[in-house]
Amino acid sequence: MSVPIVSTLAELRATTARWRSEGATIAVVPTMGALHEGHLSLVRAALSRADRVVVTLFVNPRQFNSAADLAAYPRTEGEDAAKLGPTGAHLLYAPAAGEIYPPGFATTVSVHGVTEGLCGAHRPGHFDGVTTVVSKLFLQTGADLAFFGEKDFQQLQVVRRMARDLDIPIEVIGCETVREADGLALSSRNLRLSAAERAIAPKLAAALFRAAGALSAGEAAAPVLAAARKAILSTGFREVEYLDLRAEDDLSPLECADRPARLLVAAWLGETRLIDNVPVAGAA
Repeated sequence: MSVPIVSTLAELRATTARWRSEGATIAVVPTMGALHEGHLSLVRAALSRADRVVVTLFVNPRQFNSAADLAAYPRTEGEDAAKLGPTGAHLLYAPAAGEIYPPGFATTVSVHGVTEGLCGAHRPGHFDGVTTVVSKLFLQTGADLAFFGEKDFQQLQVVRRMARDLDIPIEVIGCETVREADGLALSSRNLRLSAAERAIAPKLAAALFRAAGALSAGEAAAPVLAAARKAILSTGFREVEYLDLRAEDDLSPLECADRPARLLVAAWLGETRLIDNVPVAGAA
């Protein structure tokens, strides 16, 4: 059985108000659809912590830098609802654009600091789109908890900062990246890979894990990152957009792993942009 779907804010709030009257805690899992096991793992994590779980599905035009990229993004609402049914999720909120950005909408939520560099440098305005829509989804659902995947680690830290700075009473919880058996991080964008590209794609994670091991052993970042970049390009990726070692808490650049860190990458395989990251243990 598919999960119930509502498409208007009025329907959503009527449902969550009833849940609140019953004393239920509410979790939200924001998505742009094309659900895969990574999304479903977030739903299961949410169900372990809350009485009711709302999954949101909204392909947010404000976080795309390319009209072609927006048009190509998969839209599979019926399939997504069917996938959610067996998880036990309680509601799928799939609003039209007018429910999120009604006529005259003129507000943008912008976060500084943690948005600088990485995807923030290569996708201008992207995180403004993310924080604007996520702040609205937090307020529309009135959720107590929100679940995000660590694969989009910069996004996770940006959302945490936004919620903290705006005093939105919600706990933002990051969940470990889910991977295929060959190491490829699950992503809706993986659907765009050709068979040949899919065979190459796991080599991105392999290079990251090797580099993370060297960094955790105390090696300096510059030579390790240079070697990893070369290795990624040698496998068939056409461009490494960034490959950075950053502090886990505030995403400040690091020259060595002298505290808990993340190694983050964005690389192009054909016409598909893949991102990934792995934790790097800080030196004792």
